[in-house]
Amino acid sequence: MSKVRPGGAAAVSAWAPLGITVFRVLWLAQLGSNIGTWMQTVGAQWFLVESAAGATVIALVQTASLTPSLLFSLPAGVLSDSVDRRRLLIWGSLASAIVATGLTVFTAANALTPLLLLTFTFVLGATSALTGPAWQAIQPELVPREQISAASGLGGVTVNGARAIGPALAGLILAQAGTAVVFGINAASFVAAVLALLWWRRPAQAGLDDPEPAWAALKAGLRYVGSAHLVRRILLRSAVFAFPASALWALLPITAARMGLGSAGYGFLLGSLGVGAVIGIFVLPVARRRFSDNVVLAASALLYAVGVIAAALLPFGATVVLLALAGLAWIGTLTVLNSALQLTLPQWVRSRGAAAYILVFTGTMAAGSLVWGVVAQIIGTPEALGVTVLLLVLVAASIRFLPLLHGTGQIDRSISMAWPMPTLVFEPDPTDGPVTVLVRYRVEAADATAFRAAMTQLGSSRRRTGAARWRFYRSAEAADEYLEMFVVSSWSEYRRQQTERLTGRDREFRDAVTALTASPPVETHYFPPGLHLAG
Repeated sequence: MSKVRPGGAAAVSAWAPLGITVFRVLWLAQLGSNIGTWMQTVGAQWFLVESAAGATVIALVQTASLTPSLLFSLPAGVLSDSVDRRRLLIWGSLASAIVATGLTVFTAANALTPLLLLTFTFVLGATSALTGPAWQAIQPELVPREQISAASGLGGVTVNGARAIGPALAGLILAQAGTAVVFGINAASFVAAVLALLWWRRPAQAGLDDPEPAWAALKAGLRYVGSAHLVRRILLRSAVFAFPASALWALLPITAARMGLGSAGYGFLLGSLGVGAVIGIFVLPVARRRFSDNVVLAASALLYAVGVIAAALLPFGATVVLLALAGLAWIGTLTVLNSALQLTLPQWVRSRGAAAYILVFTGTMAAGSLVWGVVAQIIGTPEALGVTVLLLVLVAASIRFLPLLHGTGQIDRSISMAWPMPTLVFEPDPTDGPVTVLVRYRVEAADATAFRAAMTQLGSSRRRTGAARWRFYRSAEAADEYLEMFVVSSWSEYRRQQTERLTGRDREFRDAVTALTASPPVETHYFPPGLHLAG
């Protein structure tokens, strides 16, 4: 099993990023907003429990809040890489405040129905999906690189600390003041986030003077994720965990009702998960110093299974204690995966890569919630949770065959500027293309095997950074000659590839190829005939 420690964060205090004022202010804003969101989730689920809705309808709260990630995460990633992220977050948080206020008004007027509640939940999920990639993408610019892993862990605190506080607070307020007050607090939390973002004086975001067209940017992001094997493995691990893990969140309201608990008791169960996650912030740095991230992921799946067993079979007291272990496991998995992703993605595609992660993780959670609600309706809630336990054991075992790959979070993703643009006999328009690039190599026979292996790595680099097609050929007439061919959709896309997207890691791949050639490679560029080019 490969030993992966993203960023070497072991020497950095888990709380170090809070010493940076701007990080601290935005962190508190996110914490407050997430507390409000968890209060709203508990209020929505308990409203349906009191309305005698079935297991499937109750589980649909999770589905309604997470399904927008399937629809909007990738466009949101493109948007976040194309516009000022601070402004996007301000407008997105303001929209959330307006929607949450509408939900509050309908509830206070006793006009809320299960269908209307799910509709409001879906719209709030949509505004969250549109801002989620931007929230993730700004984290690395708030702290030094060596603190990114700690910042990711603290990002987990905003979610899981909120999970500890929000449900318990919601349970108390539901019992004393009712659902409308809970929803109103959520609306106020979004207003607080808007004020914090207005306070932030962010430097101008680079690259906005020449933004990519939306469709081209979306294709570039998908092409990057499809060609980045380190990122693909992170996404796979997130989906493998999220599907069985979603059962606990979706079915916990039914478990609470089965135990005879009221809204306060249900909030206490959710609060136990959150407390465990906060404890995990202290435990996780120690665990990651002693064990590889792959071991942490496997252990987290097993600990989470223990919490699921408790929810399925054990009484309230034991369940509260063991759900804390599930919360610790939850933050362990998310912190490892989030920090690995942030340290692996280059700046130019960070929002789109984060959007792909959100799409996979929350989309799997949404689909899983629906599936587990239906399964519980058919075979019963304890039995459905029992199936989840078996799947979580398989998730832990799968780490041996599907680990995070070597180099995750450790490779050089800084932009390399040592890529000269070619000298052409005409000046193409930005939209001219496609551009076909041919590179000829001469390689001694003794280096041929190593050269072909190095070209495979270079081909992945070309595809990640903009090549729509890539091919590699060997000459039939000369034993020492090879030809590389790749196609980029337009001249502007080629310029972005050469000046904005190539990283230190890409330079390493190119240098490895060049070191194995007998003479300098010769690169030529071709456009379709008939373009209106000035000679």
